[in-house]
Amino acid sequence: MRRSTCLLRPVSCNLLPVSQPPLRLLHLTPPLTPAYGGPYESIRNLTGGLAGAGAEVLVRMPHSAEALAYQDQWRAPMRSEGAVRVSPLGFSPQLRRLVLADDADVLHTHGLWQHASWLALTWKQQTGRPHVASIRGMLEPWAWQHHAWKKRPVWTLWERRNLQTASLLHATSEMEVESIRARGLTAPVAVLPNGVHLPELPLDSVMAELRRPRTALYLGRVHPKKGLPLLLQAWARVQPADWRLRIVGPDEGGHRAELEQQAAALGLGERVRFDGPLTGAAKAEAFRSSELFILPTHSENFGIAVAEALAYGLPVITTQGTPWQGLESHACGWWVKVSVEGIAEALEVACASPPEQLAQMGQRGRQWMAEDFSWDAIASEFLKCYRWVCGDGEKPGVVVG
Repeated sequence: MRRSTCLLRPVSCNLLPVSQPPLRLLHLTPPLTPAYGGPYESIRNLTGGLAGAGAEVLVRMPHSAEALAYQDQWRAPMRSEGAVRVSPLGFSPQLRRLVLADDADVLHTHGLWQHASWLALTWKQQTGRPHVASIRGMLEPWAWQHHAWKKRPVWTLWERRNLQTASLLHATSEMEVESIRARGLTAPVAVLPNGVHLPELPLDSVMAELRRPRTALYLGRVHPKKGLPLLLQAWARVQPADWRLRIVGPDEGGHRAELEQQAAALGLGERVRFDGPLTGAAKAEAFRSSELFILPTHSENFGIAVAEALAYGLPVITTQGTPWQGLESHACGWWVKVSVEGIAEALEVACASPPEQLAQMGQRGRQWMAEDFSWDAIASEFLKCYRWVCGDGEKPGVVVG
């Protein structure tokens, strides 16, 4: 060091010796708000967990008034600064100066294709210090093909070199490791899931059997990747009595209008409700007032919404485009093919189940989250990885390759 100072793997919390000096960590991200869903929650909670474990953490991102509006929700210091000029690279001279002037032990970037990647290359060339890169699902097969005409030149010019020269790559599942290796990358990979906080659940909540209609919830970005057209077709095929489907999240590229037209064409009427993004208490209430969660996605490296739903005690239907096959081994949900048929078969079973049976499944899922997805444990493992890339300590067990 410079100073003298499953597809989803569970992690255990073994605290580092208190005699070790604190690490200085610089996290570089795109502008993030709650509308970004999983990345916002996971990066905010990871950096907060690292700060809580004693690391000196700073989060930097390009200037965004929207991101600054949520600055008080970050436990680690967050700076949104350096206006980005309009260019293919999203170039920000101010942000570049700030990053290169930072004396952090480790630079940790999140995501691909944007400013963080070319800044990381410059960081490594000028400082020689370690770089950790979280892929954030951006090499998954669906994501790799989406807008490929934009991504392939970037991959050739600098992204592949940036990732191959990283000290460590971060994947959230074994499935994501396979996608990383499929791109020819040989750098070491730390396999660490995203974590989740267990919310308090009121003891005097209204019994599910008194709710009419019963609610199945989707909560996330309204984006073609998420497979919502498949869900609407499956819902129309099953037409579960006394149930409604609630689709909640920010619209991207006008996809919500396409879904609303599809729902109308399928004759779903009031059996499907569309809402915009929800945060805070409103988001919590959406989980608490539902009995079932559905993520019909084509591709996810993790799927933080699944973990959140389980933490709220909801059983989950999701696809094999996610690494959540543990839903079946923990008897808390369904892991199905990415197809109308697969989703419809799970819906038939779930919606015919009595409320108490779904509640029991949800409680098993909540217990799974409590045991294997603690942010404290994940932050502790990340600290071991940071120290290892700084030349201090043995290779952590979560690192492969």
